[in-house]
Formats: sequence, structure tokens, C-alpha cells
Amino acid sequence: MSFSNASTGDKAADPYKQANKDEPDVRTKVQDLGNFITSCKYGMMTTKSAGSGRLVSRCMALAATENNGVDLIFHTNTESGKTDDVAGDPDVNMSFLNAKGEWASVSGRASIITDRDVVKKYYSPALKAWLGDLGDGVHDASENDPRIGIVRLDAETATYALSRKGQIMQAVEVAQSALRGKPAEVNSLRHVSQAEFEAWRAHQD
Repeated sequence: MSFSNASTGDKAADPYKQANKDEPDVRTKVQDLGNFITSCKYGMMTTKSAGSGRLVSRCMALAATENNGVDLIFHTNTESGKTDDVAGDPDVNMSFLNAKGEWASVSGRASIITDRDVVKKYYSPALKAWLGDLGDGVHDASENDPRIGIVRLDAETATYALSRKGQIMQAVEVAQSALRGKPAEVNSLRHVSQAEFEAWRAHQD
């Protein structure tokens, strides 16, 4: 099914994408993506609800990254709904956005890890603010609390946009582009393919 309704001849029907597309080498793309995600820290994880089948998004705080930024680590309470969602359908998306309008969308497969060595590796005392101490000597929000698990997202594809100019210059560029009737060249719009992620991981081994 196609929604194309424009006959543009030899001109791109989506000129913004063409004008802002940026294709640096894989190292640059992957490392810049990892740096951006780390600087954002907070993102929205979208899963398919195990109960309704509808898409659901939740704010998640990045706990760590692996493979130089391409695989994302988050904490979870294993009693939460997202655990059931990931168990039912591991295909998830993480999106990040900052105040400058830069953004990233990372799609991949998630897994729930409850191995205590992995949990202890990424444990943070700040989790006590979210899980609380139930007072039974077991569910105390310590690194041994069985409720604490890890959501690991192995990135398969990603699209992201980084600003080429400061906010003032962006505003000037957008205004001038509107007058000229041409797409504003304000972002570096990049895509990382599944093959590129796989090659990057192989390079890290």
C-alpha cells in the first residue's frame, strides 16, 4: 500500500529528508548515536501491551550501555507491566528527544535479565526511591531484591537527527527557507541499518 499522491518528476517528494541526509562512516554514526542517547539519559520505551495488544510507552532512565553505546540497559521491577509486554513480544522501540529538537529512534529486541550477577553489575542505590522497602527482609530494594531485573535492548536499526547549527541559526535558516520555498538544512539526519549494527558488534569482539 502506498500513500504517494505527488508526481514530482525528477525532484524528491520528501526534499527535507534529502537535504538533511548525512552518511558518515559507521564508527561516527554509531558513536554519535551512543553519545546522544547517553546525554539524554531519559527516553520513551514503546512495547506492545500483553493485555490489549495496543502500543504502550513508558519513560525509562538509561542505566548503562554496552558495545560502545549500541545496546541499552535499563532497570525494571519484574512485577511491572513492561516485563510481561517484553516477554510476550520482544520487539520494542526507544525514542529520545532533547530541548534542541535533536532526537533518536532505536528499534530492536528486548530481553528481561534476572541473573543476579548482571543485576548487581548495574545496581544503583537510587532504585530504592522507586521500589521501596517492603519490610520483609527480602524485598528491600537492595541489589539482592528479587524484584529488580534488567531490560536489555539490542539495537537493530536506528534513525536520529543531530543539529548542524545553534538554535538561533536554526531559526534563521528555517525562516529563510520558508521564504525561498526550499527545505531547511538544519539537521544531520542519519540511519543505522541492522547490518551496520551487526558489523559494529563484531568489531568490538
